[in-house]
Amino acid sequence: MTSTLVEAELIGRAQAGDEHAYAELVGRHRTRLWSVCLRITGNEYDAEDALQEALTAAWLHLGKFRSDARFGTWAYRIAANAALAVLRRRRDVPTDLLDELDQPDRQDFTDRMADRDRIATALAGLGEQFREAIVLREYGDLTYEEIAAHQGVPVQTVKSRLNRARTAILAALTEKERS
Repeated sequence: MTSTLVEAELIGRAQAGDEHAYAELVGRHRTRLWSVCLRITGNEYDAEDALQEALTAAWLHLGKFRSDARFGTWAYRIAANAALAVLRRRRDVPTDLLDELDQPDRQDFTDRMADRDRIATALAGLGEQFREAIVLREYGDLTYEEIAAHQGVPVQTVKSRLNRARTAILAALTEKERS
């Protein structure tokens, strides 16, 4: 049985109220959904809230899912919207990563965290529509057409937003390296 057929069966069972089918369906996309939430919100606590809201919303609206789109695409849109909603509610929540510094390979971990923080800071410096577009493309793996549909803009606007976002991120990262 192909992955698409298995997913279609899981969707059907979940739409009929099978919570186990829904859990299995969402489990296949959970890492990417988490990544979308994390990249948009910029911190783990807000990302957890956004992911929980997204999973709840997806369950509640599963009956509205149409099979003309991929489930993952539909779920990423919900996750992005949930992350943006959390971000709007909590603009100034600091990220607390001190607990993670107790890991054995501290120097590599510290370097990874510094890189992650630089990217998160660069993403945070983008306007909401640009941040959403770049996160959906790079972390959600959505196509230009899917992002355009999600944002309600033409594909050319998505391409322009992505180009501007990448340019701004590169400039921010380059500027930080010089500092």
